[in-house]
Amino acid sequence: MTNSLFAAALASARPLALVPAAALALAATDASACATCGCSLSTDAATGYPTRPGWNMSLQFDDIDQRQLRHGGHAVSTADVAAINDAGGDQEVEHDTVNRYTTLGIGWMPDEDWGLRLLLPWVDRGHSTYAAATNPVTDDQLSTARIKGLGDIRLIATWQGLLEDHALGLQLGLKLPTGRYGGANADGSGVVGRKPVAFQHGPLSANDSPDNLVDTSLQPGTGSTDIILGAYYHRPVSTRFEGFVSATFQAAVANRLHGAGQDFRVGNTTFVSFGARWEVTPTLLPQVQVNISHKGADQGALADNPDSEGTVVYISPGLTGTMGEHWQAFGFVQLPVASHLVGYQLAPRWTASAGLSYAF
Repeated sequence: MTNSLFAAALASARPLALVPAAALALAATDASACATCGCSLSTDAATGYPTRPGWNMSLQFDDIDQRQLRHGGHAVSTADVAAINDAGGDQEVEHDTVNRYTTLGIGWMPDEDWGLRLLLPWVDRGHSTYAAATNPVTDDQLSTARIKGLGDIRLIATWQGLLEDHALGLQLGLKLPTGRYGGANADGSGVVGRKPVAFQHGPLSANDSPDNLVDTSLQPGTGSTDIILGAYYHRPVSTRFEGFVSATFQAAVANRLHGAGQDFRVGNTTFVSFGARWEVTPTLLPQVQVNISHKGADQGALADNPDSEGTVVYISPGLTGTMGEHWQAFGFVQLPVASHLVGYQLAPRWTASAGLSYAF
């Protein structure tokens, strides 16, 4: 494929550099104690990789409704999990976690090689749990919390100057501990972190502090500074099809929750995505992605170690549209097709993402 065809394919898609909020919003920040609650969609691929210098702004909404309990690669019932406690175990029996993330992105490209983006997520999470309930599980055992606030912001630098056609991009970024974080220390004698959220209704809300606090892994932030490493490659495979592959890795490098009995380190996360875009018209591009996410187990005295590790594979169909010279929008649905989750975790049957961007 010649460079001229490559340029024509990108021009027809009008890439406006909508920030990759979803691809970079790893489970480490927008997640509870699970491997499935972060959105793994590659938003860069959804909207076209940026080549136009200048400023852009974007707004993205992700809806991840986790209502299905899973263990390994299979769904399990509430009674199955409660049966562990019937036999003398101490297993939390979760009911649901509804995650809604709204992310404001501000991007700047001084030239075609370099880009810088700031991602500011707002977390709106509803969580309910029966705690360590036994059978039969009843509604009066249910405790609920509404967790709202600024999440952990990200600053991402992108360089795509290695190849003349800018088809290869490298990313380096930081996630900062701007969201509320923390919880009860290991012996239940005090609160650690910054303004952790408590349950508002149900039996757990009636407990004295800190026994009324939501788990550390469900708070809007993690209390850690993380490094983010990423790479992507894209190219046309015909005059109407463009393929891509991308990978992102995130790991905590500094933790504000540390020390005996009050430490927490969120598990490392890796996302790998590949797929293709099809140019139906110059302004309408259907796309399908395969998104693979892996999250390592959280560590520390405040971690829910058995129930925070896993791998999930999604098939993600969607549509991207260009509206005039400056506006672009997209919508995608993610459908989990395979998973292996350690412990007992809430997982979504599907997730949805939509976004809108404006290039100056």
